[in-house]
Amino acid sequence: MTRTTLRRVITALTLSALPLAVHAETAAAGEPTMTQSAFSECKGTLHSRAVQAGVSESTATSVLAEVQYLERVIELDRRQPEFTTTFADYFNRRVNEARITKGRELLKEHNELLARVTDATGVPAPYLLAFWGLETNFGSYFGKMQVPSALATLACDPRRTTFFTEQFVAALQIIDEGAIPLEQMEGSWAGAMGHVQFMPTVFLKHAVDADEDGRRDLWNSLPDAMMSAGRFLQSMGWDGDYRWGREVLIPRNFDFNLADGRRLPLSQWNQLGITDVYGQALDDEPISAALVVPAGHQGPAFLAYNNFRVIMGWNRSEFYAISVGHLADRIAGAGGLKNPPPEDQPALSRDQVIQLQDTLSDKGYPSGKADGILGSNTRKAIRAFQKSEGMIADGFPSAQLLKKLGIQADN
Repeated sequence: MTRTTLRRVITALTLSALPLAVHAETAAAGEPTMTQSAFSECKGTLHSRAVQAGVSESTATSVLAEVQYLERVIELDRRQPEFTTTFADYFNRRVNEARITKGRELLKEHNELLARVTDATGVPAPYLLAFWGLETNFGSYFGKMQVPSALATLACDPRRTTFFTEQFVAALQIIDEGAIPLEQMEGSWAGAMGHVQFMPTVFLKHAVDADEDGRRDLWNSLPDAMMSAGRFLQSMGWDGDYRWGREVLIPRNFDFNLADGRRLPLSQWNQLGITDVYGQALDDEPISAALVVPAGHQGPAFLAYNNFRVIMGWNRSEFYAISVGHLADRIAGAGGLKNPPPEDQPALSRDQVIQLQDTLSDKGYPSGKADGILGSNTRKAIRAFQKSEGMIADGFPSAQLLKKLGIQADN
């Protein structure tokens, strides 16, 4: 019996053993996932935690009196995308001509402010604008959820109680210090706030009062928001002497096993035949870089420097980091990608990724737990299988790879 078959048998037996009441509850669309009495009890616990953390009794009491259970937040938290996003789709939606044009306009409009932030933090203006553009489309949409209610809802849910309890308490500390009144504290369903979408704990640690009006206001003060973003990036190790990375050209017959996250000196990448997009040798700088091929060997390739890792400290996504870096380049006046990502690559559902992981394991290429996520272990298993089949071992689930494994792609 293969692991895939065994997995299906175990799943079927597990489901058949569930009480009918559980099936009925799961099937009942629109019913709340928490009773009002349970939420009230949880609010009492949150009140105690907030006061213990130094929030004033009056703030804790007044805020929790207004906090509501938001079923919509639970729906959004539970919702998993049916299909993984291809790099082309992700990148093209975020780095587009409208956003580039707007970024260039704002670069001129806020030149003095951005220069001040760069002087203080070392983060160049185009990067600040790129984060601002990706997070809230330059301040056009902060989110409409009341942040304390959203965070209390998530804190009372058993999945990530510890993390969101900490965020809820931090949100009350922000209200307590007078940064923003409760009725104006709106943000995303997960509690990210303001122009640059800081979570409450990040706000407490890194937000600054750059306009010196006595409040750290990331909603209504662009100076506060931009300086806070710069300070946050600075705290994670932003290196003002270098860029985020760059698009590069790969020579024929290149060993794509090297695109596995390892960092090599630029001089070594030069020796391996990698050039800039004009075919020229890379600058002989004393820095290391990792090769990133987000769409496999047929798509664009990037050498990612230290600042790439800093960007991922903001959002743990290579797609996001590349988009921030390239948008910053475009705002600064650079052209588009030399090798744009292919738009015809398959978008896999989570079930298809699980099938891929199970199939690789069955063939002797284990990828760890079959979780439906194309992480580093899965890509390592793909590389090993590709190498055994004489394919280019780029770790990418191409249509050719899926066909060899007998997995039906949807496009």
